[in-house]
Amino acid sequence: MGKTSCTIEAVRTKYQLLQPLMTERLRRQWAACEADSLGRGGVTLVAEATGLSRTTIWAGQRELRRRADQPQDGLTPERVRAPGGGRHLVEQGDSALLPALRALVESSTRGDPQSPLRWTSKSTRRLAEELCGQGHAVSHQTVAALLSDWGYSLQANRKTKEGQDHPDRDAQFEHINQQVRTFQEEGQPVISVDAKKKELIGDFRNPGREWRRRGHPEEVRAKDFPDKQLGKAIPEGVYDLDRNDGWVSVGIDHDTAEFAGASIRRWWQEMGSLAYPEVRRLLITADAGGSNGYRSRLWKVTLQGLANELALRISVCHFPPGTSKWNKIEHRMFCHITKNWRGKPLRSRAVVVNLIGNTTTTTGLRIRAELDTNAYRLGIKVSDKELAEVRLEKASFHGEWNYTIAPKG
Repeated sequence: MGKTSCTIEAVRTKYQLLQPLMTERLRRQWAACEADSLGRGGVTLVAEATGLSRTTIWAGQRELRRRADQPQDGLTPERVRAPGGGRHLVEQGDSALLPALRALVESSTRGDPQSPLRWTSKSTRRLAEELCGQGHAVSHQTVAALLSDWGYSLQANRKTKEGQDHPDRDAQFEHINQQVRTFQEEGQPVISVDAKKKELIGDFRNPGREWRRRGHPEEVRAKDFPDKQLGKAIPEGVYDLDRNDGWVSVGIDHDTAEFAGASIRRWWQEMGSLAYPEVRRLLITADAGGSNGYRSRLWKVTLQGLANELALRISVCHFPPGTSKWNKIEHRMFCHITKNWRGKPLRSRAVVVNLIGNTTTTTGLRIRAELDTNAYRLGIKVSDKELAEVRLEKASFHGEWNYTIAPKG
């Protein structure tokens, strides 16, 4: 670490220790003292270390010089600014400013289609430009201060809306809970299945941050165009609700019902059959749509093949449409995988498999992962005759969501 970096770190450490104890006035004067003691370039170093602006540090230096020349610097011990200091309230001289700003920022909430900012970004600079165009002399800093006074802050989108609720939404949740409890009390396995979103393989940016040496971020491609050779990874997961462990097959072809079935088969072969050697039933909770959705004919035909091969009665409960985030695998397994690889480029298929397989939690989650290089064809049609051969037993409550497939023979 260079001399400059050491200096910045030393100043930053002192500032972090003293900052909670200092007033605004004392902070700028302390920063001025530090800058003076460092000599040439001291203001820049202190500004970088503390986050204070150069203007603030310069103000502190002027106050210290005045105090040296005149012991009475015009500030009483109780004041942190000279009289008249601080932001000048432009809204006091322009009574129409606040109503004009409020009309701009609240237009979308009130649904005014004629608002000039209805279809543009509401940055403070954009708001200031619009207000200046209306004859109000105001800067973007003043707009930011006014919005802060009103309780506004920068907000990101939040995923909360799930679409129109099905009238039997809550009843289906209760049915799923009851089925899960029944299976678990009888010692029968309950698994949650789903496919995680597809991930680009290669030296692409992965959201999130990880600790690295300052000034040495991991370099990745500027554009997210898929690598034709590496393609994408498709993690298909199986989460065991009772044992808090899971299996992930990392596919490289297509997310289909056959791929979902193959992942369940591998989970059973590698984990399930060892944990439940004597069981004869299996409960699967799944989303309403996707490759394992309740409308998919191929999903039911695939489950029939699994039931025959594994000699298990396979029961399925689908979550109501628009409620996939309640599927246990989402917030008990997939979210931890995302946290484990945040900020790490998924440079190869092996990297994806290793990052998934090394995901753990303090509550004991353990995951096994394996690459699935098989091809899964799209567009497979299931005829009415093939569907009729499935030994499908529909439940009395929403049989399209709740059903059991019995093995043949």
